[in-house]
Amino acid sequence: MLWVTGLSLVCWLWLALGQGFFWRTDQRLPPHRPEPAHWPEVAVVVPARDEAAVLPLSLPGLLAQKYPGRARVILVDDHSSDGTADTARRLAAGGGLPLTVTTPPPLPAGWTGKLWAVRHGVELAGQAELLLLTDADIAHGPQTLAALVAAAEAGGPPDRLDLVSQMARLRTETGWERLIVPAFVYFFAQLYPFRWSNRPGSRTAAAAGGCSLVRRAALERAGGVEVIRGAVIDDVSLARAVKRTGGRTWLGLSERSPELAVTSVRPYQGLGPLWRMVSRSAYAQLRHSPALLLGTVLGLALIYLVPPLAAVAGAAGGALPLLGLGAGAWAVMTVTYLPMVRYYDRPAPAALLLPFTALLYLAMTVDSAVQHYRGRGAAWKGRTY
Repeated sequence: MLWVTGLSLVCWLWLALGQGFFWRTDQRLPPHRPEPAHWPEVAVVVPARDEAAVLPLSLPGLLAQKYPGRARVILVDDHSSDGTADTARRLAAGGGLPLTVTTPPPLPAGWTGKLWAVRHGVELAGQAELLLLTDADIAHGPQTLAALVAAAEAGGPPDRLDLVSQMARLRTETGWERLIVPAFVYFFAQLYPFRWSNRPGSRTAAAAGGCSLVRRAALERAGGVEVIRGAVIDDVSLARAVKRTGGRTWLGLSERSPELAVTSVRPYQGLGPLWRMVSRSAYAQLRHSPALLLGTVLGLALIYLVPPLAAVAGAAGGALPLLGLGAGAWAVMTVTYLPMVRYYDRPAPAALLLPFTALLYLAMTVDSAVQHYRGRGAAWKGRTY
């Protein structure tokens, strides 16, 4: 146990210092963005399936964007049964950016519903130079679009970005949301350190599907939406495709100010919906590999569960070396989690609960594999992939 705990501490020191400083929350849009000499045309593409309940909280913000150039919103109603299209049209009656509501052809084999809807929206976007791909449950501050475009255009053609993405601030209103959500973003950043993803030439590439501004030319160069048509984790797949074909990408956290905030308005009442949010894609992240699943379970146990167990066992048994190593690893873990806890306005002691949250994520990952082999893997809105 002493050697295992020592290994856990070494792992945490490496994660804290050698994994792209993933735990820092300072990757944000530049505070001072020069205005482009020309504001390019933008088409906002919103795939929506049975989203009538959340559209009143999200769509008005998109329609109210204060964008100096030409922009319009295309909402692709993915064969909803709850009046999503009618809700969108009613919300657009208040004015703002032009809104097109459309429905794609029936879903063909080999495509996820979301990406088939996105492809349809991209086709309708015509020759718009930039495409903002966003979700129906994401609310945008009125200056969001202008800030994204200014960041993409900064520096002129040699330094322009081909993909600018912001990780939306998820809801943390219920107890389970406050426990699960900050860790969700923390783990994502640990897998895909934002600094590494933002570095030209780095093999790491990631984006946040709820808010991704992509250059049409870069998307076409990467092969279009077709190249990721079956991807369950479509945001990371999009960033990889753009970067693999020479594009420059950037990913950061949403700003906190109301003018610039990108916020998820989807509620997760209770543990069940949050569990499904994580488990539906966790095994896909592991490429449906039993070996990677086993390694992930052992790795999560070593890194997140061993430190508190060793600290408690060392204190109870008077084993000071074990207590010291366990407490040291737990301390490093807690310190790296603190910035994300503060980003979500949680009290500092909440960072001590990360081992318990990691145990839940371990169980969600195992459940994701179980559901996959039962034929109920990546399920969403009545579809299973």
